[in-house]
Amino acid sequence: MRPLECIFCKKTYPPDPFSPFCTRCQEPLLAASPDTACEIHSGRDHPLEKYIDFLPINKFSPEFSLGEGNTPLLKLNRLKRKFILPDLYAKNEMLNPTGSFKDRGTVLAVQRAVSLGIKKIGTVSTGNMAVSTGAYGARAGLKTLVLVSEDVSDEKLYSAGIHGTFLIKVKGDYGALFYKSLEIGKNKKIYFMNSVDPFRIEGYKVTAFEIFEQFNEKIPTHIFVPVSSGGHIIGLMKAFKELKQNRMIDKFPVFIGIQPEKASPIARAFLKGDVKYKRIKKAESLAQSINNPAPPGGNIVLKMIYELNGRVIHVTDKEISKAQMLLASYEGLFCLPASAASLAGVFRLKSENKLNPSDRIVLILTGSGIKNIKVLNPSEMKITTTSLNKLDFAVSFAVK
Repeated sequence: MRPLECIFCKKTYPPDPFSPFCTRCQEPLLAASPDTACEIHSGRDHPLEKYIDFLPINKFSPEFSLGEGNTPLLKLNRLKRKFILPDLYAKNEMLNPTGSFKDRGTVLAVQRAVSLGIKKIGTVSTGNMAVSTGAYGARAGLKTLVLVSEDVSDEKLYSAGIHGTFLIKVKGDYGALFYKSLEIGKNKKIYFMNSVDPFRIEGYKVTAFEIFEQFNEKIPTHIFVPVSSGGHIIGLMKAFKELKQNRMIDKFPVFIGIQPEKASPIARAFLKGDVKYKRIKKAESLAQSINNPAPPGGNIVLKMIYELNGRVIHVTDKEISKAQMLLASYEGLFCLPASAASLAGVFRLKSENKLNPSDRIVLILTGSGIKNIKVLNPSEMKITTTSLNKLDFAVSFAVK
């Protein structure tokens, strides 16, 4: 089993799931990259088997899988033509078993837990990870505890609870809750596979490997990723670094991390050229999934973004809401506001003349909009009511 390492001080640690932070730098640890040549096993069906050389597991156990991965890369031609955009693609992570990209990390972390004989798992979540951890915990027969923020949507709360998950809604600072959970987990031997857990991050790498293959082993020019705690974009960037390490690519995509304007500690730090972010007092945005005032992986995101010549930007709630409606009405993709932030970021860079017509852009659509319908505005929808005897008139008016 490969060790964990701190990318700041380079200190290495045993792969202990109960100790995911560097004791010297207080930053999240990452799994060390493979020190031997890796190959993609194209003949294998499941992504964890196909890319196993890149992952910190010795074997894949299909009995703990729910069929995650192998999500489509969709070309968004209607949006491209309407708004005169470069080639635009969506990696549709909404089609994972519980409706979000979180399943990628959860399945690998659960495989790790079972291999170590761990019987109790947990997570801290705004919703998507609660559902994912609950589902995979049930699949593996593990006791599962989920600590959720008090403003979690009912859709996400009940979707987690149906799996027999023990749910605790916690009032107070969400950033502090993250660290408190790790303290409790270490004392009570509950493996809290939180947002920047090193094994969860390894699972997120698989999305990048799929994109690489879906582009016929070439790379897009840009990848737009919504950013909360930072684990997702860290995994994606780490994957491309490992592809380059194995001489499968010779350059990197430009990673664009997106945060809501009122929940953007990493973006604010990037705009100032800072290497560390400053926590904000309160994160307030309709993009609930990426409202994080103190992202634990924020400093790693900044370090890797600078290394790969990427950017972290913020967009407004108005821009996010518009992008969500456009993805649904032009491309049939009803995603969470957090996912739509990626398209909002494209429009922001287009307005700044930062995109070229020859670019190939990938949006990571992280989660299904069905999980948070309360943010929608029915007044913007084409809804009417009529009686049966006036139906002909209503239909004629609707399709005129």
